Amino acid sequence: MELLKSLVLIVNVLSALVTIVLVLMQHGKGADMGAAFGSGSAGSLFGSSGSANFLSRSTAACATVFFASCLGLVLLTTPGRGTDLGVMSDVKAVASAPAAAASVPAQSKIPE
Repeated sequence: MELLKSLVLIVNVLSALVTIVLVLMQHGKGADMGAAFGSGSAGSLFGSSGSANFLSRSTAACATVFFASCLGLVLLTTPGRGTDLGVMSDVKAVASAPAAAASVPAQSKIPE
């Protein structure tokens, strides 16, 4: 179990680093905004960039691996993975008080 957790953690860190590098290598859409107003097609203003290139596809694949490994880490590190994973699973039920103790005593008359 610990070996699997370590393997998923390594995949998580590597995919995070690769995603960071891929995002930093990409050409920003904001750079096309100046060309749209001055000397370029007006279609680039609204992001008509055509099909996705290799960098954007590999970034999407790497981000998918990152999110899957995050989910795997959550499932592997959750203590007591039983059938009930709710927030109230650790709260113990309070026993109800006996009916005699819960009844309200009769009100006495207040002298006037």
